[in-house]
Amino acid sequence: MDAINYDSELKRAGANATRGWRRLVFLAQRHVLGAIGFCIMVLFVWAAASADLICRYDPLSVDSAHALLRPDARHWMGTDSFGRDVWSRIIHGARISLAVGIGSTALGSSIGVMIGLASGYLSGWVDLVFQRVTDILQALPLLVLALVMTAALGPSLPNVILAIAIPLIPTVARVIRANTLALRELPFVEAAKSIGMSEMRIALRHVLPNTLAPLIVLATAQLGSTILTEASLSFLGLGIPEPYPSWGRMLSESAAEYVRTAPWLVIFPGIAISLAVFGTNLFGDALRDILDPRQRG
Repeated sequence: MDAINYDSELKRAGANATRGWRRLVFLAQRHVLGAIGFCIMVLFVWAAASADLICRYDPLSVDSAHALLRPDARHWMGTDSFGRDVWSRIIHGARISLAVGIGSTALGSSIGVMIGLASGYLSGWVDLVFQRVTDILQALPLLVLALVMTAALGPSLPNVILAIAIPLIPTVARVIRANTLALRELPFVEAAKSIGMSEMRIALRHVLPNTLAPLIVLATAQLGSTILTEASLSFLGLGIPEPYPSWGRMLSESAAEYVRTAPWLVIFPGIAISLAVFGTNLFGDALRDILDPRQRG
């Protein structure tokens, strides 16, 4: 009897796995651009995680005897003015870009969710105060506010993450607030109140989970903006300090002086930034179409 039950469980698990795989294939066929964006994101994550394995040279090692070498079999993307391997610096720079992008998106989204949930569910003076704060933060563009924050805090990885996360808070807070205002009037919230559940438990257990779908879409879309903002800050000299490799700083160091004599110093970091932002935007658009009922069919 136990053997029969075990076999039936195996068959059921296999059927569920096959069904899930077919679902993924169907979604990939229906959202081809989104699948391409997802593959680009996975490729960058894999490259960042395996940087020590796929790079033959130390990204910080200076070798003036091999400065400004053209791309060849040894240095696939050439070397910079200090003789550092461009391929190694781009791959290790992916770690910086992903760390800043994921860290700032997670931090900004977390704070925005708390503000939006409290503002929409409690309303009253709490909503008034939080909305005025978000209005002040939203008055300045993302890059301008990030520039001000970074200039005030100083260039370092934690400061850059914090400086980019703060401008993301108002957008997330407004989206969560709008969904919370709609959800708090639904019957399941009234039913939870009728059985004596506390307001905090209702907000966290019943309202918050129903706002995760738009939050996931928004966070994915904002990931590309944070990567681009970090590159812009590094280009202006306010991002990740030397000697750590950063795509924006690589462009800043070579754009003016070597754009004609060594164009690979500009082309390859620019391609890396473009692909990272392009992939996250494509995947974010596809995720919006999948999770938003109004976009289906």
